[in-house]
Amino acid sequence: MNTLLIETATQICSVVLASDGRILARRDSDVPNAHSTRLSVFIQEVLDECHLTPRDLGAVCVSAGPGSYTGLRIGVSSAKGFCFALGIPFVSVPTLLSMAALYYRQHPEYKGLVCPMIDARRMECYTMMVDANLNILRDTAADVINEGIFDEWLDRGELTFIGDGAAKTRPVLGAHANARFDDSFRLSAEGMIDIASQRLSDGKVEDVAYFEPFYLKDFVAKKSVVHGLRD
Repeated sequence: MNTLLIETATQICSVVLASDGRILARRDSDVPNAHSTRLSVFIQEVLDECHLTPRDLGAVCVSAGPGSYTGLRIGVSSAKGFCFALGIPFVSVPTLLSMAALYYRQHPEYKGLVCPMIDARRMECYTMMVDANLNILRDTAADVINEGIFDEWLDRGELTFIGDGAAKTRPVLGAHANARFDDSFRLSAEGMIDIASQRLSDGKVEDVAYFEPFYLKDFVAKKSVVHGLRD
């Protein structure tokens, strides 16, 4: 089955076309705030590269959040559009779980824990704790990172922090002997491949009409800072 995977939860815009766990084509960009202009282009490009059309898709999977409000809306809206028009299954994967799955996919020898982190401004991060079997040991949370917050897990053994929230928390968490930080990690739709395949096999699909991204926090509109505009 050809599955289109869409990742737009952070500043990364990533599209992967996969079949039976194998990547057929991919596009990735870390240009900030470019999802609205790049996502549709990336989808068309991966289809063209494989000489396929949307009707050749068997399912669409989207990164469900938490993350950027705007990015999530763009990704989910695009996925819903394909699934509604084509009558194909719609699957979602928690963004933090996708990050952990990608790390283990890239490092099959690693048996320690992974804590994916998405920057939520200041010293707050969206976090999750995952083991090598992709069991969620600590569900998604919005944590204010302070010294000792993860000692319960660090005391058990090696724990690797990944994602754009890891770098800023390194000065706070890095003193523990079991703390590891992978600065080379980059979020990608590739992380959803195996989870999406399993969920499709298990029949765990979303309702296209009622599915909403997992924002975790309410959206707060900011006052315009464009010069020349008045209230």
